[in-house]
Amino acid sequence: MRAYKDLSREELLALKAELEKSYEEEKAKGLKLDMSRGKPSAEQLDLSMGMMDVLTSGSDLMCEQGVDCRNYGILDGIVEAKRLLSDMMEVPMDNIIIYGNSSLNVMFDAVSRCMTHGVLGMTPWCKLDKVKFLCPVPGYDRHFAITEYFGIEMVNVPMTPTGPDMDLVEKLVAEDDSVKGIWCVPKYSNPQGISYSDETVRRFAALKPAAKDFRIFWDNAYGIHHLYDDDQDELVEILEACREAGNPDMVYKFSSTSKITFPGSGVAAIAASDANLKEIRRQMTIQTIGHDKVNQLRHARFFKDINGMREHMRKHAAIMRPKFEAVTDQLEKELTGLEIGSWTKPKGGYFISFEAMEGCAKAIVAKCKEAGMVMTGAGATFPYGIDPKDSNIRIAPTYPTLDEMKEAAKLFVLCVKLVSVEKLLAQ
Repeated sequence: MRAYKDLSREELLALKAELEKSYEEEKAKGLKLDMSRGKPSAEQLDLSMGMMDVLTSGSDLMCEQGVDCRNYGILDGIVEAKRLLSDMMEVPMDNIIIYGNSSLNVMFDAVSRCMTHGVLGMTPWCKLDKVKFLCPVPGYDRHFAITEYFGIEMVNVPMTPTGPDMDLVEKLVAEDDSVKGIWCVPKYSNPQGISYSDETVRRFAALKPAAKDFRIFWDNAYGIHHLYDDDQDELVEILEACREAGNPDMVYKFSSTSKITFPGSGVAAIAASDANLKEIRRQMTIQTIGHDKVNQLRHARFFKDINGMREHMRKHAAIMRPKFEAVTDQLEKELTGLEIGSWTKPKGGYFISFEAMEGCAKAIVAKCKEAGMVMTGAGATFPYGIDPKDSNIRIAPTYPTLDEMKEAAKLFVLCVKLVSVEKLLAQ
């Protein structure tokens, strides 16, 4: 196929008329498709329904520590849940605290604690003239929403195929003591599906920050969310890497079962050094008498161990994989050679990232919406909702059915073509 930029004005006009006709036909179908967020489908949620039967009114609800899970006690998580999630997060049980239903909540708490009380006895961030966070872009909109909420200045750091631009990260962290943190989704990143290389992780662990209270916010949301059995990304474990590099306190590692069992009703955790956890527990003693131990017990008895969890994730992958492939196959079939977009082909996670021609993302998303398909807003993958190039679009293939996803992929490609032609004609 010829690149669109090589077509004459007459050819572009003829193509535009043809595409507009197809677009009107799509609009006439009255589609109602939701690709706005990375939500599991009903079919995926059904995989965890057996959890509802694990505990009954006749169940023994004593945990291994001899505490009745119906009652008060055990601030930082029952042993069964710690064992399961520490294996999932690849950290020792002693370095984990079990929280409630959402890792986003844990991350918000972590930033809030730094703002109001500082880090390990240092000046609270709210008392400093300026606080900055590094934000790999494109990235996760809810991370950026947290730092924006607290008035923290966000600094864009470009993503590369091996993770954030580490030359820039090292420079900014070393030169500016107002840089207090960085957001990371290190495995199957949101939205690109990139996994950080071994070198990138080790460079993170060896950072020499000007700020002694600098923290890496390591959101390993997709640690076991592989799409393929025989082709999986592996990640150097960051806590151990930081310890080896002489920076044991520099990282907070987050995870949850939100996209493993039931989003909003899962189990979340933070892993960190002994010193960090001691500080977090001190806050928790004021904040809560303990999180939902019944839910922790339910998860532990449902999966039994990490092998049960991995087997469960294979079932998720079997549902998700054809949807991802429906998108990437359509993109490859229809857009290869046209030079109007590029895309990622992730091995896991929940998203595909599409880079349109500069200045086209908002128009493409708007065209999709007009034809009945809701996508994540263009710009959402950047701090303050501002994509400087207006080119990144996050595709979330999981929630629609496979047939809907095939229909959605065709509509998306059509909108990309139409907006790209309009852009070239306007130049």
